[in-house]
Amino acid sequence: MDGGLIEDESHNPDPIAELIENYNELNSSVIEELAEEPSPLEFMRYVAKNTPFVVRGAARDWKATKEWNVNFLKDFLKHETVNVAVTPHGNADAPTPHPTPSSPLVFAQPHEEDQPFPVFLDYLTTQSSLPAGGEPIGEVRYAQTQNDNLRHEYLRLFSHCLPSIPFARIALDRDADAINLWIGNQHSTTALHKDNYENIYVQIRGRKHFVLLPPICHPCVNERLLPSAVYSRKTTSPTEAANKEEPASSPEADGSASSPSYLELKVSEQKVPFPTWDPDRPFKNETEYSCLACPVRASLNPGDMLYLPALWYHKVAQSVDNEGVCVAVNYWYDMDFTGPLYPLSTFVRSVYKKELRGEEEEKEEEKEEEKAVNEQDLVDNAEQHLRLT
Repeated sequence: MDGGLIEDESHNPDPIAELIENYNELNSSVIEELAEEPSPLEFMRYVAKNTPFVVRGAARDWKATKEWNVNFLKDFLKHETVNVAVTPHGNADAPTPHPTPSSPLVFAQPHEEDQPFPVFLDYLTTQSSLPAGGEPIGEVRYAQTQNDNLRHEYLRLFSHCLPSIPFARIALDRDADAINLWIGNQHSTTALHKDNYENIYVQIRGRKHFVLLPPICHPCVNERLLPSAVYSRKTTSPTEAANKEEPASSPEADGSASSPSYLELKVSEQKVPFPTWDPDRPFKNETEYSCLACPVRASLNPGDMLYLPALWYHKVAQSVDNEGVCVAVNYWYDMDFTGPLYPLSTFVRSVYKKELRGEEEEKEEEKEEEKAVNEQDLVDNAEQHLRLT
């Protein structure tokens, strides 16, 4: 007999579960923390492994970290008008329940409007100081344009940050494709999603709280095709109609357009593939593989820097500082699609989709079989009735 290994054909392990379990055995769910920025060579090792890390205090000496308090920002940008994302609950770009039976869950995009920067910042700080009891008082506003806004919309602030992250620029041999500024309060969250970028995330004020999952966890996140929807303002409130005012500058204004009730979702025919599972609510919208996910968690303090590898799923919450704001800057470097990472992630996705189709076909076959059995029972009952009569 051949002395090689003999596989037990009766034992067919689930390859997807086996893949995720193997990954968990070989990789820690505790994020690595560095005391100083890595060299370009050290950084490339993390990129090659597709593994995140945090550098504590890496940006503590940036001008932004030292000077960007509320009074400075209001004065420095006092003549600027900025794009603001508006939602009722801080749920921009997130799976959101919809009242219509045909679209129980939609991908909700924010209403966007331009506001004077001082008005926007005053709204954030006022709302942060109100006792909300978990739910925000008034609509939620967030400066979150992801279009290289620090080098365009907020260009005056750009020199207060690094034009590129040195170790990333040298290692990846290019400057950042986009540099984005994020300004909000504790009511804004970012739903679980992934990006095709190597992401260097720098905390300036307040704190950010990340929940991370590796690309291998695609079968865990229950990605579904969701109808796309956009929030829009309803007709103006009686107060606004009488005074012909812009949307209210204070979340406390009763009956103003800052009330979430003055925002409505308009659903389109377009559909968006998006995760619907939340690692912090593990028993809602879960798949059979969700229980295998081992989330990596990281909280950033002012001056901290996070390397978020390409294709990693991430959910983000935030805490405000003593002035009621949370501010961050991130640097996006386009991922390298050569090598094994992207093909492997698409392969896992394809295998999982094929498995789902197989389950659906099996369910359809069971339904057809049950239908056939029921029809045959009706025929048999009818024949028996005829015999008896």
